[in-house]
Amino acid sequence: MFVLGLQGSPRIKGNTGILLSTFLAEAESLGAYTKHLDVACMSITPCQECGTCEKEGFCPIDDDMQQIYPLLRSADLVVMATPIFFYGATAQMKALIDRSQVLWARRYIHRLSDPGSNRRHGFLLSLGATKGKNLFDGVGLTAKYFFDAVGAHFIGSLTYRQVEGPGEIKQHPTALTDAREKARAFVTPFLNRKKILFVCTGNTCRSQMASAFARYHAGDRIEAESAGSCPEQEVNPLMVEVMEEKGIDMAFCRPKSIEQGIRHGKPDLIISMGCGEMCPLLPGVPNQEWSVPDPAGKPVEIMRKIRDEIEERVGRLVTV
Repeated sequence: MFVLGLQGSPRIKGNTGILLSTFLAEAESLGAYTKHLDVACMSITPCQECGTCEKEGFCPIDDDMQQIYPLLRSADLVVMATPIFFYGATAQMKALIDRSQVLWARRYIHRLSDPGSNRRHGFLLSLGATKGKNLFDGVGLTAKYFFDAVGAHFIGSLTYRQVEGPGEIKQHPTALTDAREKARAFVTPFLNRKKILFVCTGNTCRSQMASAFARYHAGDRIEAESAGSCPEQEVNPLMVEVMEEKGIDMAFCRPKSIEQGIRHGKPDLIISMGCGEMCPLLPGVPNQEWSVPDPAGKPVEIMRKIRDEIEERVGRLVTV
């Protein structure tokens, strides 16, 4: 399981950072892989409202958001953490949220389904210095629509008033305990999923499609990952095209090595497709070989045929 934490306070080790770190530490202690991003330290240009994402399906601004999009797509749980600035999120967090318009556009304008959106969750952590009755109304609405844009189900929040001084959250009677309890509640259901690693040679076509179909059809029961014995730089654009014909969005996928594929947990099953002697052999892990030819360099008709065969094989696999 992958938990992505987005920390929006300019005070990197302030109260918001402490609360988020407590949540992530508990998740990691249970077996989750976590990543903590201090948004204020990243280069994120505000949205320019150029319309490219709605017309073309991508954001043309070349900055750190291009590394954040794949993380949002691969996360099982996205935790947005921000202090309240004028009844809303910080400017740094808001820039990230606004740039997520490309994910909204791919979902609602281009009508493509992110394979992980069926089971991805979103959670809000927020702190405010005052005691205003409506202090968290604005950030709550922002979080709701942000999580919808990134394909996550908004499952709640922890919010705390009158927290301002350095480290003051540590003296709060329940906040850190609350964060640990929520982490346990959200992470535990994911830990019993069967981990399957799909492997091919370049991790550009076959293993990417198999992993996506497994996540799309059975993400609640299967934690699917893909990798390549000799990973290439980019996924095959023809693969992306034929998956879009099925309504499945493969944008932001990146080829990975086998070492990267097993870095955060030993799989329960490895399914290999054409990597031969380079296919991984892990002690105690069953390895199935799917005789699926490599469609790289072949016409689109061949890519479609391979896509359909892989979907059929995955369908049989997830119904066992």
